[in-house]
Amino acid sequence: MKRLLLSACALVTAQAVLFPALAVDAARGKQLYESVCVGCHSMEENRAGPAHRGVFGRKAGLAAGYDYSPSVRRSKVVWNEKTLDRWLANPEGFIPGQKMGISVSAAKDRADLIEYLREESRR
Repeated sequence: MKRLLLSACALVTAQAVLFPALAVDAARGKQLYESVCVGCHSMEENRAGPAHRGVFGRKAGLAAGYDYSPSVRRSKVVWNEKTLDRWLANPEGFIPGQKMGISVSAAKDRADLIEYLREESRR
């Protein structure tokens, strides 16, 4: 068990050293959220887009009081790091017929936004 734990720690450390661009930054994600997302979204209330508080682990199309497209309501997507990354990279490619009109092309920006959404979902 101890060897497994040490191996896991070594792997995480090696990833951080070898791939620093992949390190996530929730504070930067908050800045991106405030500059890119708040025109349509809020953590607490539905706007042109659904509220985001609690998005992690939530099935797509289930934020209370938001009028989702039929394609999002029918999807079997559950929001997590992988699904949010695919969604932010290409919403229409991920769930055809959805309503979101923007995408986030830079992987680092998506990772930081996702980390911010994860932190806010815990509150």
